[in-house]
Amino acid sequence: MKKALITGITGQDGSYLAELLLSKDYEVHGIIRRASTFNTERIDHLYQDPHINGVRLFLHYGDISDSTNLIQLLYRLQPDEIYHLAAQSHVRVSFDIPEYTGDVTGLGTIRILEAIRETGLRAKFYQASSSEMYGKVQEVPQRETTPFYPRSPYGAAKLYSYWLTINYRESYGMFACNGILFNHESPRRGETFVTRKVTRTAARIKAGLEEKVYLGNLDAKRDWGYAKEYVEAMWLMLQQEEPDDYVIATGETHSVRELLEETFSYAGLDWRKHLAIDERYYRPAEVDLLIGDPDKAKRKLGWEAKTKFKDLVRLMVDADMETARKEVHMNGYHDSSLKV
Repeated sequence: MKKALITGITGQDGSYLAELLLSKDYEVHGIIRRASTFNTERIDHLYQDPHINGVRLFLHYGDISDSTNLIQLLYRLQPDEIYHLAAQSHVRVSFDIPEYTGDVTGLGTIRILEAIRETGLRAKFYQASSSEMYGKVQEVPQRETTPFYPRSPYGAAKLYSYWLTINYRESYGMFACNGILFNHESPRRGETFVTRKVTRTAARIKAGLEEKVYLGNLDAKRDWGYAKEYVEAMWLMLQQEEPDDYVIATGETHSVRELLEETFSYAGLDWRKHLAIDERYYRPAEVDLLIGDPDKAKRKLGWEAKTKFKDLVRLMVDADMETARKEVHMNGYHDSSLKV
């Protein structure tokens, strides 16, 4: 039985990756930060699965800012694979807390890599790199060979981690891979990210729970895929004979305006009646266009995105509508438009 360690296991990607690895009979360990409230709702269902029942899923208190803890964990667990997903991952917020973003998103990676080197583990390492490293794009579409030009503290921190991963691979012979993932979404996406913000608010407007969606730049274009499919690409990278770096994307780009149109149309609403532009959501330096070329991943990993933009939006809206229905029932509201 293979053993995997996931940082950021309680996040969107971490929860889907944990599911995938458990389905492949891995023993899965995750690092969670100590807090006064639990933040494990994305993985709670895994403990309720009778085929898992907690037997192959283990959580450990820790933090990627604590190198001593990381070294102790690696000595104790001896994982075969390490998936480093933990980060301060909100691009707009990184402008407000740049030092923290650099510490967690950038230096957190070197702490993990140093822990692997210090313990002498031969574990395979996956680094969650980001399309935000391309920033002010130098080539369309963006490939593994496209020059980087980050436009945020988050993008710069991810670029630091990207090059560290390559440096440790070349300096110490580590099996270390970068997955340059373009935007990937799901019903488990954080509520402050634009896709989930739009689908969740549309569902709540439909339910009569809210009236407006507050957004910034509607013209920004992104390559949006389905997170559940993207974690398979992470796993595939660590199953290869040699480590390498891969762009993971759909090869399509859509604007925030298109996202609004598709979401609200599917919910039976006119987005123009519910939109409010708020300057607080504009970035100091904008990334106008991201679109990835996943050809290498298709050729070498046999991976390609299957869920198209419209289908992704609809599965997210359906999930948020169900959540809104439950809230309506719980609070005794009545709205015939929900057909509950």
